[in-house]
Amino acid sequence: MDKKVKKALEASINSYAKSEGLEANNVLTALLDVFESDAPFMDKVANLDTVFDDEQRFEELREYAFDLLMINFFAVDVEKLEEDYLDSEEWEAIEEETIDRGSEMLNILLYLRECDDEDIEPSLEDFLKEFLLVEEDEFQDEYRIYEDLIANQILIDSDFEAAAEVTKTIAEDEELFDLFYPIIGFFIDQNPSAEQLKEFEAHAANKSLNTALYQLIINFNK
Repeated sequence: MDKKVKKALEASINSYAKSEGLEANNVLTALLDVFESDAPFMDKVANLDTVFDDEQRFEELREYAFDLLMINFFAVDVEKLEEDYLDSEEWEAIEEETIDRGSEMLNILLYLRECDDEDIEPSLEDFLKEFLLVEEDEFQDEYRIYEDLIANQILIDSDFEAAAEVTKTIAEDEELFDLFYPIIGFFIDQNPSAEQLKEFEAHAANKSLNTALYQLIINFNK
């Protein structure tokens, strides 16, 4: 299992459990077993879903755990397969089958992985313009999804309270509804102190989920 993925998974599950007053050990152990198994990817997806079906109180984290499972596949599992596996019909079928799974968190994780590989300091402008290519005509779907981030880039020079206020204007049916505050929070402070984490949580609309996602991102980036 990829070390960054493991840290991110543990941090997000433990954060959510603490905020909700839940016991994290059982669900975390079960998820780690899924991630560390040698099963085919779609079997892992089915096993991951079984864990969340059995642990309904953690349901909010299901699709974000899927994002981490996907990243772990790219980082670890694919190395055990044929060199051109990601160009194969089998992988194309998997992509088609999972097209509605996961969240925009996957793009953040892929971006941070690229930054680590190329020794680049993550920045919101770089993420939007160089990774997502939101200014290019052929990437207008990305522009639509990330329009709220594009319009509010100035928030990274502000604080959590200001970011939380803008978050209240995001429509619930937007893909970034739950992710806007954690993403902005990450680019405000990528290595928060315990006090700063408390401040982030204090201003969060959904304290359990928002803080768990912030923890996921900052721990994956370590």
